[in-house]
Amino acid sequence: MRAAAILGLGCSQKNLKPFQSDQPDHKTIDWRIGVPSAADQADVILLFGGDGTVHRHLGQLVKLGLPVLIVPAGSGNDFARALNLSRARDSRAAWRRFCAGRANIRGIDLGVIIPGDGADVSRDLGTRRYFCSVAGVGLDSEVARRANALPRWLRGHGGYALTLAPTILRFAPLPMKVFTSNESGGWSIRSDQPTLLAAFANTSTYGGGMKIAPHARFDDGQLDVCVIGGVDPFKLACMFPTVYFGRHLSIREVDYFQAARVRVETETPLDVYADGEYVCKTPVEVTVQRGVLRVLAP
Repeated sequence: MRAAAILGLGCSQKNLKPFQSDQPDHKTIDWRIGVPSAADQADVILLFGGDGTVHRHLGQLVKLGLPVLIVPAGSGNDFARALNLSRARDSRAAWRRFCAGRANIRGIDLGVIIPGDGADVSRDLGTRRYFCSVAGVGLDSEVARRANALPRWLRGHGGYALTLAPTILRFAPLPMKVFTSNESGGWSIRSDQPTLLAAFANTSTYGGGMKIAPHARFDDGQLDVCVIGGVDPFKLACMFPTVYFGRHLSIREVDYFQAARVRVETETPLDVYADGEYVCKTPVEVTVQRGVLRVLAP
């Protein structure tokens, strides 16, 4: 068996050694380090890193179609947690099962962002960007931008929450339209109001455990959409702690729904972030591609 290891920022072959020692005596594993030349000649890929590392490699992982084991080793590991891989030892357990020949590979959905004005050129595969966890426009994009400027250690120890508090006090709702696809293949308006944030979730959490979409599943072919309208700063500051427990859905200004395709338009172009990484500016179409990523589960 040939295994390729992708080492994200801050990772080294030291992170890989426990997995190399876990290989069974009866099976020889040919290890290859790095991408892309190593990965396209492998049978399985081990990816060491956080959400940003996963995000940057999703296009290639989908193209290769190989099973992928995520090893949480980044400042944000929401995607790994969604796979029940909270720690490296969980990934080692999944790796041992895979090496023993047990069927612990599953196909999961990925979100897709298509930038542009809706013309055919915007649907060109070269312009698509996959995301594994949550994409967003508005407040959370501004928080992600500021959090990314923090030292890596601080980002991994509550950096998103630390950045959120001061940003709430300065961020004003922005005119935003959110559309959902209808049966005729066109668009129907779902929200047209000053909006603090619109989040499009493939998994339930982002930002280090904020449960923005508590009902999201990555195997149902749907995005869970959370749109938060205009809220005064004090109420917003009181509301956001409830997001960690998924209790914000009962608040009047929160619209939560599922959709296979949504579109976002704004008066002026706004940043779109996904998995904590900058992707493009609005307008965008956000959709989901079913079962496109094969992952190793515990």
